[in-house]
Amino acid sequence: MTITVTCSRFIQTAFSLSSTLLPALSTMKAVIFDVDGTLYDQSRLRRKMLYALLGYYALRPWRAQELLILSKFRAEREKRSGAVGPDLENAQYTWCAEKGGYSIPKIKRTVEQWIFRSPNRYLAQCVYPGTQTFFETLRQRGIKIGIYSDYAAHDKLVAMGLQADIVVSSTDPFIDRMKPNPEGLLYIAQQLEVAPEECLFIGDRQELDGVCAERANMPYRIVDKQPFAQFDFYHTLKNQLFPSTN
Repeated sequence: MTITVTCSRFIQTAFSLSSTLLPALSTMKAVIFDVDGTLYDQSRLRRKMLYALLGYYALRPWRAQELLILSKFRAEREKRSGAVGPDLENAQYTWCAEKGGYSIPKIKRTVEQWIFRSPNRYLAQCVYPGTQTFFETLRQRGIKIGIYSDYAAHDKLVAMGLQADIVVSSTDPFIDRMKPNPEGLLYIAQQLEVAPEECLFIGDRQELDGVCAERANMPYRIVDKQPFAQFDFYHTLKNQLFPSTN
């Protein structure tokens, strides 16, 4: 039974790689990455953040409402996939304020602390195995690296020790569109001076990243769901793309 399942998964993976990637290999000039859940293990980070939040608010129970702010902020953002501006950077806080009755300054302070700043100290421990090596291989091959996330990502990349040629967020004023709207991917391709068909987009959510790539007419891969210790997506992908590096 185990052998059958393993073989089935191997065949499925091989077919997926050959059918979605191989047509683009001869002309691939750039790889664009999503961030959350694509470059690092979100569940691993969330466990670490849970302990940090519990420890912090156990000593400050009068501020426990901030936990509800975080939950509402994420929930309202999730409801608005494909949203188009203007000014999504500030609109995301307005959504939370309107639904939760919180002041925008308080929302911004809470989100900045617990979503954009505090998690970064744990990211180096949560980067998926093989990620840095894959980035290094792309550099060695002269393939450009782009980042496209629905959230601001510059500080996250620094925390993970990763570098890219261009970093774009859906809330940047020159994008102002949430995934799966393809504008962010198309903008990156334009800035890198490559055609969408010459790029590979890697994400973790088919309904957002996959659809976004399809709308941009860009080849893509969705990260395999694997336990952290057994995660080999980037190792496997590197070997498929660049067999000579094995």
